Amino acid sequence: KIFQGINTLKPEKSTVICDESGKNLSSIPTDLLQNVTKLNLKNNKITLKHNDKDILIRLPNLTELYLNENMITLLYNNSFCNLTKLVNLDISNNCINTVHQAAFAGLYQLLVLNLSYNRITQLDSNVFSSLINLRVLNLQNNLLESFHIKPSFKLTTITLDGNPWNCSCSLLDLQIWLTASNVTMENENNTMCTFPNIKQKFSIKTATIQLVDCEMGKLSSETTIPSTYVIKHQSTVFLTALTSNITGNNGTHAEFPVLGKSWTFLMGVLGFVLSTTLLIFTAIKCPTWYQHLMSYRHRRLEENDPEMFEQEFSADMSSFPAGSDINNEDPIVIFDKTFEPEEDGFIEDKYIDTYVTEQS
Repeated sequence: KIFQGINTLKPEKSTVICDESGKNLSSIPTDLLQNVTKLNLKNNKITLKHNDKDILIRLPNLTELYLNENMITLLYNNSFCNLTKLVNLDISNNCINTVHQAAFAGLYQLLVLNLSYNRITQLDSNVFSSLINLRVLNLQNNLLESFHIKPSFKLTTITLDGNPWNCSCSLLDLQIWLTASNVTMENENNTMCTFPNIKQKFSIKTATIQLVDCEMGKLSSETTIPSTYVIKHQSTVFLTALTSNITGNNGTHAEFPVLGKSWTFLMGVLGFVLSTTLLIFTAIKCPTWYQHLMSYRHRRLEENDPEMFEQEFSADMSSFPAGSDINNEDPIVIFDKTFEPEEDGFIEDKYIDTYVTEQS
């Protein structure tokens, strides 16, 4: 009975350790055992170029990889794509300044990632999208001023001190995430703002960043000069996540900046622009309208101006073609009598009556 059940016990998976640290290596050795599970390449001159990536592909059983204190400057896409069992990755104390978006693709089991003591200036939030099991992230002592992070990023521990954080609108997403999530920020008291100067003594988690100012600044930048470099803020998404996660154990709510009425400001700007445009248009068009109005004037005929009628009558008669049945010797009678208007307001033409009588 003592030995019953022994056959049901499964032996623990063996750990194969390979230590190649401090050997002044410029690339990863090609003669490594394929079943190695823990590889230490610390303190060498490895740059992690394409040939090193090809060697790592042959080591699918790796669970721990230490590349700290090397000469890596750039993390290319798919640098660790075949290491699906990797749990711990240490790339600290290098000269990394750029991390491609798919640099950590394929590391589905990764729990711990150490990127401390590098020269990283910015990180796309999609860099960590494939690290669905990541729990510990160390970004200590880099050159980060802001870090846009997705609400779905579920860490338990994060280290951010030693960076020149700019506690302005660009850091608002990170601040909301740090407050709303259950993540533990290591060295919180030393994770201070560097910019602006008035906030240098404040923690990035507690520094005051007014959401109203951020919305106003975003609105003014969109209505003035368009920029080629657009920073995509996701504050709305974070506020949604914050609403669902803000309650504590006692049902109390943390204090956050109140959302301002940006639409009121927008309507004010639009009203000002429209009214100014209307005033300018009116000032330009008024002289033209006035000149056109003054040129269109009605005037009653002068009743005591016979010469005007005679001139007009002569001009009208001269335009008629000469008829063959009219004798040139016929006398032309000119009446000098002034026309007097009748009571009905019409002018009686005596010449027409006389001319008709003579013809008859």
